[in-house]
Amino acid sequence: MGSKNKLKRFNENKTFDNVIQPTRDEVINGFPHKGKWASFFGNNNPIVLELGCGKGEYTVALAKKNPKVNYIGIDIKGARFWRGAKTATQENLPNVAFIRTQIELVDFIFEENEVSQIWITFPDPQIKYKRTKHRLTGEAFLKKYHKILHIEGLMHLKTDSEFMHGYTLGLLHGQGQEILYANNDVYRQEGAPEEVLKIQTYYESQYLEIGKPITYIKFRLKY
Repeated sequence: MGSKNKLKRFNENKTFDNVIQPTRDEVINGFPHKGKWASFFGNNNPIVLELGCGKGEYTVALAKKNPKVNYIGIDIKGARFWRGAKTATQENLPNVAFIRTQIELVDFIFEENEVSQIWITFPDPQIKYKRTKHRLTGEAFLKKYHKILHIEGLMHLKTDSEFMHGYTLGLLHGQGQEILYANNDVYRQEGAPEEVLKIQTYYESQYLEIGKPITYIKFRLKY
């Protein structure tokens, strides 16, 4: 994407009511919507996050399907989620928001038990790093998610990375977490949930074209 295109998208994001772009300091030193998302959306409906949301395909598609659930996509790359924010604005979807920030700050953005579900869609598996602190299903991140999720809150991991799928399953098993469903090739094996099969991201369609299997795990965190 050219720099002019990015600049145009950054500027347009500023005009969207569904986009929040705080500085890191603003998040850490008292994010105004933490614990008050019901006021932001104007209702007490459940909140579902898409972390590393990219273009926001899952955020928007799930919001259309479930109008009585609020969906928030989080990504540091605003030029990417511009597409989702623009679509949600054009289609008048009041249950959609996007936040431009680092995912590691998620527990500064939401209060304990404020989130009902979290989707992690096609994250960078960080294979080249020996340390797992940047891996979105690493132990440090899982503890952050557990903190903000309802006691029966759900986690979803959808990825093309066999490494990420196996690493996450191994970690969950080792911690004694509650694995509700796991599938290492959702389009060739029966049983995957509808939202896993019928919602495809831009990158997912590219992976499918070259025959890469798409994997999925649904689980609960019990620390």
